[in-house]
Amino acid sequence: MSFQQLNIHPSILGALEEKGYTQPTPIQQQAIPAMLSGRDVLASAQTGTGKTASFSIPLLQLLSAQKGLGGIRGLVLTPTRELAIQVSENLTQYGKHLSLRSVLVYGGVPQTQQVNQIKRGADIVIATPGRLMDLIQQRVISLSNLQILVLDEADRMLDMGFIRDVQKILALVPAPCQKVFLSATIPNEIQELVGKMLRSPIRIAITPEKTTAVIQQGVYHVARQNKRALLKHVIADQQMRNVLVFARTKHGADKIARDLIKSGISAEAFHGNKSQGARQRTLANFKQNVTRVLVATDIAARGIDIIDLPFVINYEMPDTVETYTHRIGRTGRAGNAGTALSFCDYEEQAQLKSLNRISPGKIEALKHPFMN
Repeated sequence: MSFQQLNIHPSILGALEEKGYTQPTPIQQQAIPAMLSGRDVLASAQTGTGKTASFSIPLLQLLSAQKGLGGIRGLVLTPTRELAIQVSENLTQYGKHLSLRSVLVYGGVPQTQQVNQIKRGADIVIATPGRLMDLIQQRVISLSNLQILVLDEADRMLDMGFIRDVQKILALVPAPCQKVFLSATIPNEIQELVGKMLRSPIRIAITPEKTTAVIQQGVYHVARQNKRALLKHVIADQQMRNVLVFARTKHGADKIARDLIKSGISAEAFHGNKSQGARQRTLANFKQNVTRVLVATDIAARGIDIIDLPFVINYEMPDTVETYTHRIGRTGRAGNAGTALSFCDYEEQAQLKSLNRISPGKIEALKHPFMN
């Protein structure tokens, strides 16, 4: 199937061709027609499946065709600033030949520029929940003319404690507004929200097996005190570049990055204690291969969207299967091969057993020089 077969507006098709996009991914094949039908949509798909384009393309097309109403007509809610920035960049790229205006709204920076942009006029707002609520309460933003609402990474909204803000925002949305929820998983709380807020939604599910098929998974059984030595050995032995390392805490991420730098491996930490500007510079350095290793916490990493990321390393085992799936989903994207490695010490055996129950035989035990 090609994008032409999805009845996409020629202006958007031109922008997609300029980016080299020719064939839609499975989530795009299903979500684009579903959104263009005007119905509510609930889509579950893992990171790396092309879900941003799956809602951005029909959002642009529908709003460009619906003239007349003023004010904000499209809203995309995301859990993190990084994800909001990336969604905004994609909307700008796909809609470059359209006359729609979009504004990016997130916390951690002064709101003056964002307020001025809103006052100059915006068709689409891409926002994190906290800053959006602030601007709604200040009467800077009104949702009275909203036609399409997209809730991206709904499960992460729940994990990060934004669900009450989301509920307040949804209560302000006009009844006829089309609502689209996208989520890697559909926990009970999201199901309840769907039942209350969506009207007979079209349900789309892209199975994890299809999205992680090109990811080679391995685990190193290693004593906790040997993890730092093993990390440096693995990076050097496999000549790794573009490595995303997951740490449990912000302090831990800083320590790992400092230790790698002392060993001559360029690295930077990426977490919520850094300013928004510092995080954007760190991410840019990593994308441009200035930095070899990015050491991130889970919450900070939720907004990272890098197509060519060959290696993910779980320096510490994740607490849940969902977190593991999210982490390894950062690699093996867009048909590229990926490798996901986990460092498991004695106290983390329970987490590994949970993973093996879900995907038996997929995580290979690997040998290394620091085995007990």
